[in-house]
Amino acid sequence: MNECGLTQKLARLIAESRPERNKEAMQAARMGLTDYFASAFAARDDEGIARLWSVAEAEGGREDVPVVGQGRKSSFRQAALLNGYLGHALDYDDVHSDVRGHPSTVILPALLSAAAAGGVSGERLLAAYVIGVETMARFGRAIGAEHYLRGWHNTATLGGIAAAAAAGYLLGFTEERLQKAIGFAATQAGGLRNQFGTETKPLHAGMAAQAALLAVKLTEAGFGGTLHALDGTAGFFGVYGDLAAAEANLLDGWGESWRIVNPGLWFKIYPFCSAAHHAADAAVLLRQKHPLAADDIGRVDIVFPTGGDAALIERQPRTGEQGRFSVEYVAALALLGEPLSVDSFASKPIAPHLLELLPRIRRVYDDSIEPAPHAVPKGRYTIVEVTARDGRSFRERIDCPRGAPGNALTPEDLRQKLEGALAAEPARAAALLDTIARLQSAADVERLLELL
Repeated sequence: MNECGLTQKLARLIAESRPERNKEAMQAARMGLTDYFASAFAARDDEGIARLWSVAEAEGGREDVPVVGQGRKSSFRQAALLNGYLGHALDYDDVHSDVRGHPSTVILPALLSAAAAGGVSGERLLAAYVIGVETMARFGRAIGAEHYLRGWHNTATLGGIAAAAAAGYLLGFTEERLQKAIGFAATQAGGLRNQFGTETKPLHAGMAAQAALLAVKLTEAGFGGTLHALDGTAGFFGVYGDLAAAEANLLDGWGESWRIVNPGLWFKIYPFCSAAHHAADAAVLLRQKHPLAADDIGRVDIVFPTGGDAALIERQPRTGEQGRFSVEYVAALALLGEPLSVDSFASKPIAPHLLELLPRIRRVYDDSIEPAPHAVPKGRYTIVEVTARDGRSFRERIDCPRGAPGNALTPEDLRQKLEGALAAEPARAAALLDTIARLQSAADVERLLELL
């Protein structure tokens, strides 16, 4: 076995990193923290969280870590499961195009549990979050596109490893301890995309955060495990993805810039899969410029590059929850001027007038269309073309939807997102925003946890 393979080199880079010296990275981390809490508080009344609580309560255990918006605490690992689920329950949380998944809803719940024991500074918490996003983004690039296309859910398979690296960094793990933690997380990796459109999709985030914390605890206990989990044909990349790509790309240029800044996190304005955000923006524009009644719409073509709709597995959704992964449902809502709101994507039946429009909406794939240089994700676009029954035709193309890097939300936008999620508790929202803005000391972390 190579004594200085990928695992050891990665652990060394993590241990030696000092992202707190980069003001842009720390500001980006504050924005990510704000967005995570906005997404989690918006989901606090989700039906699935009550079911998860019943599982946690039946198991029992200590009550050490606050669960967002629940007014109570759970155990070290169960809180990570619950907080991970909450952050992703509405598919309203951030995305990173390198990951092809959702970093913060795995990394931050693990870090909150690890920080709840006390003695962790706010600066260290933010720096560990930067490390987690960096690790997950690099894993996303290194694993190769085939990993996702084969049916793996990157949030689940990559998130636990990144969260273990972040938590290990938070706790000051040595290089060797980081190697062990990465290995324990890697051996737990799993999560299938055929769960999209069900409560298990956001559960993947909680399970990954929970796996990261088990990895930390096993490491601290001195449990036996390999120091080389990422290396060779039997290692993580050899089994799950593209070992050659990982060896070429995983570590290259570490620390020259931070992925939380460049390309940056994609903060959502809509509570559904980011793969449908291009179509949503296009359909909203079409509605503004050419409002049509449902009966006046003859056909809607939604044009993607091949594979651009891989995450959108629902073509004939019957509930709003399934509609989070249906570009047909998203387009139908937007074209008819209905809100793209949390309520429209709840687990309740879709209204009949929307169901009637869905068969007139079809997906088209055209690889002859030149991708825009500024497209996010790279090579991606969506065109929505509406043909009216009277023969008129209207189209809009979106390459970089609102919220994505290059068309990013501002700190003010995220402030409003959090305030909207806590509309009934404006004082709590203001206190959270103030605490995040000045997060520096261990006392600030304690205050943050108290506000959850």
